[in-house]
Amino acid sequence: MSDSESLLKTSTLENIFYTYWDIFAGLLFFFAALLSHLSHHILLATIFSALSIASISVTVSEVAEVLAERLGEPYGSFVLTFSAVIVEIILLFAVLLQGIQAPGTLETVKGGIISAVIVDLNVLLGLAVFIGGLNFKAQTHNEESSSTYTTILLVAASALLVPSILQQTSHNNQVLWYASVTIAIVLLMYYIAIYIFQTKTHSHFFKATARSRIFRIKRALTTLKDEDNDEDFIFDKLSTKMNFIVIFLLILAIGFLAEIFAHDGITVFITHGISTGMAGLIIAIISVSPEIFTAIKAATNDQMQRVVNIAMGASTVSIMLTVPILMALSYLAGIKLVLDFNPLQVGALILTVILVWKTTDDGQTNYIEGASHLMFFTAYAIITSFY
Repeated sequence: MSDSESLLKTSTLENIFYTYWDIFAGLLFFFAALLSHLSHHILLATIFSALSIASISVTVSEVAEVLAERLGEPYGSFVLTFSAVIVEIILLFAVLLQGIQAPGTLETVKGGIISAVIVDLNVLLGLAVFIGGLNFKAQTHNEESSSTYTTILLVAASALLVPSILQQTSHNNQVLWYASVTIAIVLLMYYIAIYIFQTKTHSHFFKATARSRIFRIKRALTTLKDEDNDEDFIFDKLSTKMNFIVIFLLILAIGFLAEIFAHDGITVFITHGISTGMAGLIIAIISVSPEIFTAIKAATNDQMQRVVNIAMGASTVSIMLTVPILMALSYLAGIKLVLDFNPLQVGALILTVILVWKTTDDGQTNYIEGASHLMFFTAYAIITSFY
């Protein structure tokens, strides 16, 4: 084999790995988690299952983007929304089921609900704005969309306060549960209205998003043709029906891994004295990790509107779909989940929404604003670990 052929082969293999690293990593960590679980190495099983879930979640989001592009609106947005929220729901529900034997895990679930929003709006948005700001002096986005999202998030966060406020009165747990169910129903109805607003009546507020993997291929293969890169992506070659089958199988794999993570992870958290709030934060980071990768890629390509849509859109979905679905699933499992969040979670959520409002209100972002979000999250994580 000549040097040029050898170099071309090496370059091709590198490009394949660079493009499909999430699939390779997901499979590797999947089998590592399974072997560790069967060998009763619970710490390794927890770590490997978390890494595999995060990697497979990236693949789910990529397949969902292919399907969304083919289906168009409003079905495309539904697929993207579903792919964004399904990992969080599976993880939290797996942990919730452990609450039958260990009631303390319910606090971890509630911490995970709030932490998902805090991670979306501080880690995801913060990292993307910071890294994007290092490459560009200022990045712009549609302030109408960010303003709308801020209003929605503030209202949703306020709704979550209701059971927590009632907890300070003389009402019993049954009343708090009824209030939680009512709030879950109201949030779901509010989301339906928002969905219509975003995909039908005011879709111009939200610019179409570009596909992260396509940008990655284009940056890696700059000397090759641009528009034909889509056809080299394996999921673009599959039919729509086959992609639905793939995404279903990936979700099954995540569900299996979530069982390992919940079973072994709760034991690890208790053994190592990890607080329920910190455990919830870890779960949130795992579920949000695919969106973090996508947002950073978008920021480096000067697509701040995409970053805003990802961060604030995911937070909206996280509150308005995760809460109602978890409430329904917990009821079917015979567990009464009460949304009585502690003062730290409530305060951090409200302050996060205010910080996001100040970051996005003028339609421009810079790296110091990203650093501010990361600083806020660091402070929250330190308090959570000891709270």
